[in-house]
Amino acid sequence: MPRIARGAIPSPNIWNTPQVYELENRAVDPEGAADAAMRTLRTWDDATVLDIGCGTGYHLPVLSAEAAQVIGVEPHGDLALLARRRCAGLANVTVHAAAAQNLPLADASVDVAMARWAYFFGPGCEPGLRELSRVVRRGGAAFVVDLDATRGSFGRWFSRTVPTYNAREVESFWDRQGWQRRPLDLRMTFLRRADLEAVLRIEFTPEVAEQAIAETTGLELAYPNVLRWRHF
Repeated sequence: MPRIARGAIPSPNIWNTPQVYELENRAVDPEGAADAAMRTLRTWDDATVLDIGCGTGYHLPVLSAEAAQVIGVEPHGDLALLARRRCAGLANVTVHAAAAQNLPLADASVDVAMARWAYFFGPGCEPGLRELSRVVRRGGAAFVVDLDATRGSFGRWFSRTVPTYNAREVESFWDRQGWQRRPLDLRMTFLRRADLEAVLRIEFTPEVAEQAIAETTGLELAYPNVLRWRHF
């Protein structure tokens, strides 16, 4: 059994099928719109960057090309190991197996923190947000990129798969925490139809996935997201 950091909330897509999630990472946001939106708010050139919930480290090499130091944190021990292997030749990348609510970092040691599709839970994630307040330096910023469950077919499929998710309650939570938001109109684009269908099957319940597959033509999906951020 892999070591799981205490307090981690299971991620059924990447935790159970990292190979298929790799296909999803390759498909999402081919224009780099999420990175561009974050960079307009706080650049990470020559900065110390923290990627929370980094999974197998897909985004770490790209970040390392511009940042002075990149730190990946992933609560699933096996995925953290894969991230270390991916970045073995990158001297400015470090990966820790840890949870967001217990970051193994010094106070005021990070310039930019980000979590992509890893931390959308709203009420209950206060311990992780307190850790951000501890580790992000004054003048730094934190970003959360995640699905907007209120928009589009993807949001509808997600809401059917996770009926307990209350988008209005989540928005109210982030407002109370002092975070700002911006809609992101992302897309997924695939090279093969089989890859698109495999990704839909790890994101949704079997019934919803089959409906999503039937409703989707071609090799592309609209993927409405929201960027949340806070300056420190």
